[in-house]
Amino acid sequence: MPAGNVRRAGPADIAALSNAIARAFYDDPVLSWTFPDDQRRLAQAEAFFSLRLRGMVPDGEVYTVGDLSAGALWAPPDRWKVGFLDSLRLVRLLPWHGLGRTIRGFTAIEAAHPKAPPHYYLAVLGTEPAAQGRGLGSALLAPVLADCDELGIGAYLESSKESNIAFYARHGFRVTSEIDLPDGPRVWLMWRDPV
Repeated sequence: MPAGNVRRAGPADIAALSNAIARAFYDDPVLSWTFPDDQRRLAQAEAFFSLRLRGMVPDGEVYTVGDLSAGALWAPPDRWKVGFLDSLRLVRLLPWHGLGRTIRGFTAIEAAHPKAPPHYYLAVLGTEPAAQGRGLGSALLAPVLADCDELGIGAYLESSKESNIAFYARHGFRVTSEIDLPDGPRVWLMWRDPV
């Protein structure tokens, strides 16, 4: 895929991009744990990612490709924490059944997030299933990882699939810790030092 197809996402991209990312994450262990109803999961995930995109697009670090089949939601240094109002909006999207354990799980993930040094945070990287395997994920990582290297700062992410660890390792990330969510899946915390 030509690197020129990677671009910053704008407000007009949110609907299509949230749909593509929801499809990418449909079988994700953490998303399935958060939204366990198979028949409602896609719509719930789309609403979830739409809310995250609306909160992150203004920071200018959300990247997509020409056909909006993939996206990377990056938070710039010191902007990774979800604000209070967005947190309330996100909680409203969660199913009531299991709400307590879901909040405990996400609170544990947030508590493990490194407070220092300053770093970029990859909140979401997803490619809709029909477009996977074409290098879109790597292309979407490239702009921010290049900035990290140029600025001499790290990058951080949480991987919800063990099978993705090798992909991120090829881009310089290493597992620093693991969290087992309450009655749920394991999450791998990963850090990348600048090169």
